[in-house]
Formats: sequence, C-alpha cells, structure tokens
Amino acid sequence: MVKNAGGNKLNKIAISGKGGVGKTTLSALLAHIYAEKARPKEQEVIAIDADPAGGLAQALGFPPDLQAQVTPISEMEDLIFERTGARPGEYGGFFKLNPRVDDIPERFSVSHRGIRFLRLGTIDIGGSGCICPESALLKALVTHLLLYRDEMMILDMEAGVEHLGRATAQAVDVLLVIIEPGRRSLTTAARVKKLANDLGIQHVYAVGNKVRGESDWVFMKEESSVPTLGYLSANQELMDADIRGTGVFDTAPTAVEEARSIARALGDWVVG
Repeated sequence: MVKNAGGNKLNKIAISGKGGVGKTTLSALLAHIYAEKARPKEQEVIAIDADPAGGLAQALGFPPDLQAQVTPISEMEDLIFERTGARPGEYGGFFKLNPRVDDIPERFSVSHRGIRFLRLGTIDIGGSGCICPESALLKALVTHLLLYRDEMMILDMEAGVEHLGRATAQAVDVLLVIIEPGRRSLTTAARVKKLANDLGIQHVYAVGNKVRGESDWVFMKEESSVPTLGYLSANQELMDADIRGTGVFDTAPTAVEEARSIARALGDWVVG
C-alpha cells in the first residue's frame, strides 16, 4: 500500500502507454471498480479521455447516444473563442492564458453508472509546441481537474507524460505504465518512469497486459525496473468486447477480477 507523507488519499490516477498496449481497457475497468466503491457515498468517478485516438467511452460501455453527445474540448471552436478570445489555429494574437474552466466538466460531459466522462481531444500543454488558444484552454482545464477537484479521477493518456507541465504532473498521485511481455516495452516503461519522476510524479508503477502465462509474468516482474502491481492476461473476452464494441466491465469477467487485484494492490485508500 502506498500513501503520501501525510497519509492523505491519492485519487488522481493517470494511465500511460503506447497505442494498443491496453491502457484504455485498464482505465475503463478501474473507473467501474472505483465507481462501485464510491456509489454508496453518491459520488462519481471522473474518467477523462486525454488520448487523441479516443475509445474510452466505448470501453466504459457508455450507450451510443451518450457517446454521440460528447465532443472533444479541443474541437469546440465557439467555446475556445468564448473563453480565450481567439479562434483555434490563430497564432500571434492576444488571448487569455488562464481562461475560466470550472464549469466545463459538468457542461460538456456525460454520466453513466456513476462515471462522468469527459473527452479532451488532442492535447499539447507541456510548455513546448504550439502556443495557441486551444492549448491554453486545455492546460487550464487539466490543471483545474487535477488540482481543484476532489473526485476519484482516471486519466487515460497518450504515450508518455511529455504533454503534462511540471505543476500539472505533480498533481498526479499515481502513474500506471502499461507494459507487455518483451524487453522493448520494459525499456520504454523505464524511460517513462524517469521522465515522470523528473516532473515530480513520485508513485509510478507498471501493470502488465497481454500476459500469456506465469512465465511471462515472472519475466516482467524480475526484469522491470518499474515496480509491478499486477496484470491483465491475454484473453478472448477482451478481444470479443473490442470486436462487438461493448464495454469491458460487463463482458470480460476475467479481466475485471484481474483489475480488482490491481486496485487492491494500490490500496483501498484511493477512494478514501
């Protein structure tokens, strides 16, 4: 069990990994598991899709009509103009670097089974790359979500943590890096951990995916320089859920139990 120095609950979990490695699957499973824990208190878990490829809403099992209601924040030109004073793609002009964002999570998200879902879209907020109104809005929104919201939060990120600024990254309580059996995956995880630590994320753990058996898991545990919490096995249930476009929590019971073990490894303190 991991706690911070003050013994406070740590409830901002970011999940990173290259495309196809399984981070969206784990994000969806953990969101449902923590929503179950929060439900007696009538609290919601916030699930944030910060991967430009999207896919988290489907993995969560949100009905198609709810999925259709969600537009990535980075594509809301009128909202970006309203809050920053400039249109997306406009460079060289003046716009607000700290726009109002506190109402965005409720206004532009959808809720289902105790999970509030918000999609960010393409995100480039790490202090490099473009300085543009859409990036300013997303930076302010991510900062608000991580620093000023108390809910349990699952952040499904694109690979790495380069797009997080230092102050924002330090608000992430736990970073889970998805790894696969193989040395290249372990090398990538080690690089992510170093960068995350440099940015101020202290708790970085690896979660295995597509594990074919005990020998795979023994190899990953012994060879990974990133502490391991558990794994999702390679199983047909997850493949079938993806083919059918259904939520993994209701259609992949083996993966659900494996994700519960991962959540237990993090500790019940995560949701208070």
